[in-house]
Amino acid sequence: MDAANLIRISSPFAIFNKPHYSPASFSFSIPFSLNKNISSSRNYQKLSSGTSSGNDAVFDEAAYEAQRLALDAKARQSMVEASKRETEADPKAWKWVIRKRVWDFMEAHNIAQNPRPVHHRIPNFIGAAAAAQKLCGLEAFEVATCVKVNPDSPQKQVRFLTLSGGKKLLTPQPRLRTGFFSVLESSMLNPGTINEACTSVGVAKYGRPIGLDEQIKVDLIVIGSVAVDPKTGARLGKGEGFAELEYGMLRYMGAIDDSTPIVTSVHDEQLVDDIPVEKVLIHDVPVDIICTPTQVIFTNTSIPKPQGIYWDKLSPEKLGQIRILQELKSRIEHETGQKLPCGPSEKLPPTAKRRR
Repeated sequence: MDAANLIRISSPFAIFNKPHYSPASFSFSIPFSLNKNISSSRNYQKLSSGTSSGNDAVFDEAAYEAQRLALDAKARQSMVEASKRETEADPKAWKWVIRKRVWDFMEAHNIAQNPRPVHHRIPNFIGAAAAAQKLCGLEAFEVATCVKVNPDSPQKQVRFLTLSGGKKLLTPQPRLRTGFFSVLESSMLNPGTINEACTSVGVAKYGRPIGLDEQIKVDLIVIGSVAVDPKTGARLGKGEGFAELEYGMLRYMGAIDDSTPIVTSVHDEQLVDDIPVEKVLIHDVPVDIICTPTQVIFTNTSIPKPQGIYWDKLSPEKLGQIRILQELKSRIEHETGQKLPCGPSEKLPPTAKRRR
């Protein structure tokens, strides 16, 4: 079967016993030996203080936050345009139809908190803290040493409970723009800075950036969702694909495998029953557990988890936006002696607008 045209099938992927590459994707069950360290660099230096991770340079918090908000606005505007293009070209552009229905409902019924409107965001739903408490009561969370949590607003309480519970928090730089992942631990903070460390600015200020050579094991993955099917575990994000890219890079690092649980927290009204499993793509990340403010759902998903980055799905524009992916692609091509494929060109999506 042509990998470029693959959609998900219900049978599991083959697991390789040794490092393996194919032109369209890569996956392997043991870490690949690499010589050059790729670290995630950032434009903003950390604040030197007794609670920071030890860098001496000054962190410009206002500049960091101003640029983050400007880039968020640009990205959400892109998504608006992409959504419009896709739905005009194909009225059955089913992912955007479902997303818009959920976003519209949440706005109409006022079941979201700021930032508003929720369109083109992972919605910061009412009851996010209650859903976080349910998530953190899971056995999978209780036994975890390292938890990867997305940087979106509704999962802020999950990040807080991870750190205050003495666990290691792994969180990506927003949209992977300024780097890769950052690690935070309660030992790096004091009680007065834990709450701030759960924000994007706090991660940049207190977190320790890691690169692709970091030896790390992630025990649990928490991701945000716009919509999720409790019967199948099929999930829709906001349409930018960063959860899939982050997952693929963690597979590359050997930090996770098929057995690593994936959990999402959503409002009960974000549960849907019309995500067609047969249309879910090979790189889409399914969820094993859903936590809402009122219930915990084990999906027993049969949807296979991605095995790495699927380069034939990655547009030149998206690749050009994310420095760590460019470095990863160059590294793999150098190590394998093979040119990796590239996906079709696209106009990148935009960003959401904040209500004044």
